[in-house]
Amino acid sequence: MRRATGGGAALLLAVFACRPPAPRFTLLFLGHSPAASLGDQSWAPDPEHGRLVAFDRELRVTRRITNPRLATPMAVTPLGTTALLVTERTGEAVVVDTAGGGRVVREWESPDVASLYAAGGGRVVATRSPYYVPQLSAPEPDTAPLIRMLDTLGRPTGRGLATIRRPATPLLDYVVNAGAVAVGPDGAVYYAPLVRDEIRKYTPGGQVAWTTKRGLFRGGSEPDPEFLPAKGTELRLKKALVNVALALGPAPAGQLYALGSDDSAATRLRVDVLDPATGAILTTRHLGPRETAVAVDASGALAVFDADSLIASADGAAPGAREPFAPGFALPDPAGDTVTLAGFRGKVTLVNFWASWCDPCREEFPHMAELYREFDRRDFEIAAVSDDVDSRSMLAFVRRYRPPFPILVGGGRMKQVYHYRGLPYSVLLDRRGRVIERIFGFGGADEFRKLRETIANEVRAP
Repeated sequence: MRRATGGGAALLLAVFACRPPAPRFTLLFLGHSPAASLGDQSWAPDPEHGRLVAFDRELRVTRRITNPRLATPMAVTPLGTTALLVTERTGEAVVVDTAGGGRVVREWESPDVASLYAAGGGRVVATRSPYYVPQLSAPEPDTAPLIRMLDTLGRPTGRGLATIRRPATPLLDYVVNAGAVAVGPDGAVYYAPLVRDEIRKYTPGGQVAWTTKRGLFRGGSEPDPEFLPAKGTELRLKKALVNVALALGPAPAGQLYALGSDDSAATRLRVDVLDPATGAILTTRHLGPRETAVAVDASGALAVFDADSLIASADGAAPGAREPFAPGFALPDPAGDTVTLAGFRGKVTLVNFWASWCDPCREEFPHMAELYREFDRRDFEIAAVSDDVDSRSMLAFVRRYRPPFPILVGGGRMKQVYHYRGLPYSVLLDRRGRVIERIFGFGGADEFRKLRETIANEVRAP
């Protein structure tokens, strides 16, 4: 048999050289959340894992950012050339410097019950968030702004765009006025109410430039949300979830993309592409059950993906990049003996922050006790740090629940040290004291089943 040499290699190279380049994408939506473009990367929130994830132009995961202040990030928007303005589910804003290792540079409280933020053209705006919607809210005055204007420190400027819409039932003010928002590079504001078939554009000066409807309601009749007969103590509300999120695509086209719904529960999603100059709907794409991530390619064509598959690759990205848990602690136990973080080195360790007044913490303790008994002390430990100011309340809690794992006394100083959003808050560490994952709140038995699997895998790791 004759062996092919130089000529064959040249032919092979020519074949590969003729392959078309891989398509390059800009991510618009991941799940129900808008993404943000910074340079050659698309950033998106991953609320289930409390992190931000960056994708390259081929939608491969390139970076992950976790931080105790990122509990449940729901939306991101660029703030300058390297910073992201992140919306937390509960309405707080977190500004993250992507060029500074994911450092949180500032945060602010929500001006509403919960706010959604967008930025562009040198301005920051806030609407009532569609990601956390109270069924009932205190009535607001007719003059309350629909869209609030903020400075880059999160302070209201005293100006606003438009005024709220008053429903027939005043207690539903928040539901009716919650909505998605985006800001163009010229400072124009795009707004889409959660429960109304409408998308609006406001000029930088605050005038309505256009209003677009999809025609989702037959006969043009669009009812306000209304109460349904209660089931026991459950409050029920009849409403249609129409608009979920807005995003502006990359230049030069810079189209407006509206993620909306064909059904009242936002389970059958659609993407409408709008001309930002006129509001005309250019095209509509109805999404399948697993088409939960939406991107646009360099030609402006829409492309859809399975968001779970995209996010799953984040767990294998950047191997060896686990961050150390810091700062280390040296805290007393109830007997007054000092326990240090270094003393847990060599074991997989769950550091749990709790307080006696925290109802979810009470629910979580039995699950932690069961988890603690399942693993050998040579492999796994729990350090449960109380953040009670009142030591008597803390000791009464310990006497009542008799946890088998070590209890440490934080003395009400832990939130200032570790910057977590709320309680309970847990951090799972590997044998070298590096962060495997952060757990915000109490997710019930399902969460602990997943946690048990993660610990077992980590214990078996070499």
